Amino acid sequence: MKILKRSLIMVAASALLFSCKQSSNEQNDTNAENINTEVTSDEIAGTIQKASFQIEGMSCAIGCANVIEKKLANLAGVQLASVDFESKTAVVEFDDAKQNAESITKTVEEIANGAYTVENLIVSKDLAVLD
Repeated sequence: MKILKRSLIMVAASALLFSCKQSSNEQNDTNAENINTEVTSDEIAGTIQKASFQIEGMSCAIGCANVIEKKLANLAGVQLASVDFESKTAVVEFDDAKQNAESITKTVEEIANGAYTVENLIVSKDLAVLD
């Protein structure tokens, strides 16, 4: 019984360690919880745009989706970043004076040495304009 229990623990630990394709630097970045990512309206210089897209290559919610979400949220001008592992979709609201769709795509696709790809990117400008 002890051998079976230990084997199951080893398998579970191995699955957690090797299921997501991220480097140790990215894991360290996710531990930086004290970074303030809120943006006030005084910091907005352009139009707020909303990008929605699918992310292929994610294999887990904690190590993949959360890492991508935090990387996007830490970009300059990003007001909201949300990544849903189950539907493999992301939504990012950003200031178009500080970010653009290409930089958001590049950020996602550079995580974990290119393990993720962005598909079906749609950018809308239907949010309010703030000066």
